[in-house]
Amino acid sequence: MDNISLKQLKDLIMLQAKEKGFGTKPEDINVAEKIALIHSEISEAFEAYRHKNIDGKDGFKEELGDAIQRILHLCGIFDIDVEKEILKKINNNKDRKWNWDKMNESHS
Repeated sequence: MDNISLKQLKDLIMLQAKEKGFGTKPEDINVAEKIALIHSEISEAFEAYRHKNIDGKDGFKEELGDAIQRILHLCGIFDIDVEKEILKKINNNKDRKWNWDKMNESHS
């Protein structure tokens, strides 16, 4: 299963969602709960990173994978072409300007 597309991943996740009863249609789920679960996976990734737990069970990499899996599940439920949306956002950002002086972030 190396080098599969986001659409193929989404299809696998939706198959698992059907098998496990995680919901496959908007009426099957609570959107706010699904978003909160995505947020919790991101928070778990941050905590793993803070504690230098990068690989393995509950590690940074695994938690980021969990977050993407949950995002792709939500995209599958709403039939979102996430590849198209990502490419559109990348294209929009080509000409976008950020005022770094007004942001509390660093950049390279």
